[in-house]
Amino acid sequence: MSQVRVSPKDRDAVLQALRAGVVPRRGLHHVQVARENELRAFLGDVERIAEGGSAFRVLTAAYGGGKSFLLTLIRAIAAEKGLLTLHADLTPDRRVYGASGQARALYQELTRNLATKAKPEGGALPSVVEKFISSAASEHKQTGMPVNQVIEARLTSLQELVNGYDFATVIEAYWRGHTDGNDVLKADAIRWLRGEFSTLTDARKALGVRAIVDDDALYDQLKLLARFAVLAGYKGVMVSLDELVNLFKLAHGPSRNQNFEQLLRMLNDSLSGSAANIGFILGSTPEALTDTRRGLYSYQALQTRLAENSFAAKLGITDFGGPVVRLASLTPEDVFVLLIKLRDLYSGQAAQRMTDSAVQVYLQWCQARIGASSFQTPRTTIRSFLDLLAVLEARPETPLETLLDGLELAPDVDDSEPGQDEDDDLAGFKF
Repeated sequence: MSQVRVSPKDRDAVLQALRAGVVPRRGLHHVQVARENELRAFLGDVERIAEGGSAFRVLTAAYGGGKSFLLTLIRAIAAEKGLLTLHADLTPDRRVYGASGQARALYQELTRNLATKAKPEGGALPSVVEKFISSAASEHKQTGMPVNQVIEARLTSLQELVNGYDFATVIEAYWRGHTDGNDVLKADAIRWLRGEFSTLTDARKALGVRAIVDDDALYDQLKLLARFAVLAGYKGVMVSLDELVNLFKLAHGPSRNQNFEQLLRMLNDSLSGSAANIGFILGSTPEALTDTRRGLYSYQALQTRLAENSFAAKLGITDFGGPVVRLASLTPEDVFVLLIKLRDLYSGQAAQRMTDSAVQVYLQWCQARIGASSFQTPRTTIRSFLDLLAVLEARPETPLETLLDGLELAPDVDDSEPGQDEDDDLAGFKF
């Protein structure tokens, strides 16, 4: 049995999260198995973004099939490569388009979760602004140019973008607060950058700006953040949006189409090279992608751009160069390796009792009860395995066969938020 060297913080984060059925925020590499081709494709995207390009991907897998895990791992890789990462789950109240603040709510969630290599847990926006200020101060020492002039010169390039002038004004306001010791001004600047001003009057009074982040500005503001990230010394921005199924579940057809239109804009800019230093990864179920009545394929322009490579499909191979990456099921061998990794990570008496042959017995027991789901969507298999290890740790004298005998398992079901009719869309309807 191999000894896994891992910090207690990473160990606890991984085991507690997986036992609860959620994706751990740290230590993912300790339990990663398979997915080499997928990771290679996404690593190519990260490198393209870092070189000034852009990317757009839809990552699709069945519920519990490892989609959210892989999205989290990709963000960690992007941060290691010097990118800022932003992530959020789409919900009925957080969408890429909305008539009553849903897009602004999504932007707020994204910026709250903004992470860097140094701050992987999120909340890194103030640090990014401070890094920009520090780099301007360093240039001042080298050139003798006043810091405010350095900042103004660097921010000039932002003004060609939508809301770019106001973005630059806010960064300059943060600098004034920084030099004057005005914490209120600094806090107001961060509030504007996070989209937390709900009225233009309040924002104008606090910062002298002419615009705020509203529902129409989500994508434009993300492009501004990407440009600013480069100015601050980062290599770009990776935006991760999971639970695309919540757009699929919208009951109001026009609302779905307006969201799909915004996604189309992001896709077109990314794949045509119009965007710079920014990439998007969308997590979706297969149905939310291919359903021609409510899914992305119901929007003809998206269906055309996201269509499968028919030549690759004919040969039964996967084309990782296209915008859609479909996660294949883990094999039984992959799941066996994963359980071994978890066993070694767990350590203790339970891990010593859970020999390789005992792991095989457990996996066979899972397959007999939930069938192919035990490796195609292995969440239940993983959670039950960790529960089993916990009991073996507490009652080491109990035979494994006694614990398994008579128990039944049921595969996971989709417990994501249900869709609902959008009253905000109806409220905005005009004859």
